[in-house]
Amino acid sequence: MFYSITGFLLGGIKLSDNQISLLPSPLTVDEVISCFRRRWGFAYDLNLIVREGSLYLQIMWGYLEQQSFPMSEKAFRVHINEVLEIINRLGQADITRTWMENVEPRPRIGRPLTLRLKADERLGEFLV
Repeated sequence: MFYSITGFLLGGIKLSDNQISLLPSPLTVDEVISCFRRRWGFAYDLNLIVREGSLYLQIMWGYLEQQSFPMSEKAFRVHINEVLEIINRLGQADITRTWMENVEPRPRIGRPLTLRLKADERLGEFLV
């Protein structure tokens, strides 16, 4: 991930202070878990789904605090970080953050909450 501090490089390009202030702040695991716990009381799972050339983020119905949840907390945090890494690299952190803070329903069994991520030239890097 290429994020910059004043006057350093972003993906090999030198940025000014004004350009750096326009960069979206990356989503973090702690931010996402805090958001979900504040909104719904549980740390829900996230998945990325590829369908017909589009990439979707889903908030799943399974959650860390669930007795039958298949991951340890450490594995869960690694998994969420991997999902967020892709979202951040696509420049979708702000859109995703706003959606997570405002989406109305909560995930239900068999009904994840789904956000279609905006496609641009970087999306091809993640679609195999």
